[in-house]
Amino acid sequence: MRTLEWVNGKLKIIDQLELPHKLKFLYLKTYQDVVKTIKDMNIRGAPAIGVAAAYGCALAGKNLKKAAKALVDSRPTAVNIYWAVQKMLLFAKEGKDLLQEAHRMAEEDIKINKKMGRYGAKLIRSGMTVLTHCNAGALATVDYGTAVGVIRAAHEQGKKIHVFTSETRPYLQGARLTAWELKQMGVDYHLITDNMVGHFMQRGEIDLVVTGADRVARNGDTANKIGTYSIAVLAKEHKIPFYIAVPFSTIDTSMKSGKGIKIEERAGDELTIIKGKRIAAKGTPVRYPAFDVTPAKYITGYITEKGILNPPFKHG
Repeated sequence: MRTLEWVNGKLKIIDQLELPHKLKFLYLKTYQDVVKTIKDMNIRGAPAIGVAAAYGCALAGKNLKKAAKALVDSRPTAVNIYWAVQKMLLFAKEGKDLLQEAHRMAEEDIKINKKMGRYGAKLIRSGMTVLTHCNAGALATVDYGTAVGVIRAAHEQGKKIHVFTSETRPYLQGARLTAWELKQMGVDYHLITDNMVGHFMQRGEIDLVVTGADRVARNGDTANKIGTYSIAVLAKEHKIPFYIAVPFSTIDTSMKSGKGIKIEERAGDELTIIKGKRIAAKGTPVRYPAFDVTPAKYITGYITEKGILNPPFKHG
């Protein structure tokens, strides 16, 4: 089942806020609908929102420039939106059919993810335990997945593996989404809290870490879901390989280092209210950076559709 697809003139997406309790679909008719669902995180994951933005451009009609700005501003840390929108603006100048280009981009995303999966699966041996953070599975892409796509490919090859998925505070993508995907795939897994990672590494129960990313700078510094940096530091201390799985479109060669990556700060209610229930006193001040930046020195390698690479990265 695809995270997003074009159906009868509308963009159909899985509403990820309803998972794992309900499989619900939303049908987006305008670019404003696309912007709202990206902002509200009904759809999330860098590759998925990049393709969604492409469809948003196709829905914009004569309002393409206005739509382009609104889409790019909807999740500023994720470079895939900017990448997709710039491509669509170029296609418009060339007189190409934007809807057909969005379709092509969606199909290409799946092919790229499967290539990444095959490259990354070479790092996994039967009997290994792999840790992943946040959700970088099929739900974060059009289909198949990036980091979880690597796990999926190894599983499909018949390798017996175990996965730890961290719950990913505060939005719980690991608990709500990754655990759900792993269960659907029949992969052996355990859900753990974010602050258990060091414990299991210290006990020698984690062999490999693979996460996705929302933007990778030219020097390899990587922005991913908040908590990734802490995991990378722990992995380095315990001599555990730490890999980033990303399509090459997530690598921003115009960005010299992670210092230039804009970190999105989200509304405090996402920390103080969980599923409508307040868990902190009303008026509690909150800081909520949705991402952090992991310096390249903590990253063993980058799994892409071009193979397993190391920085500095060059355009194309």
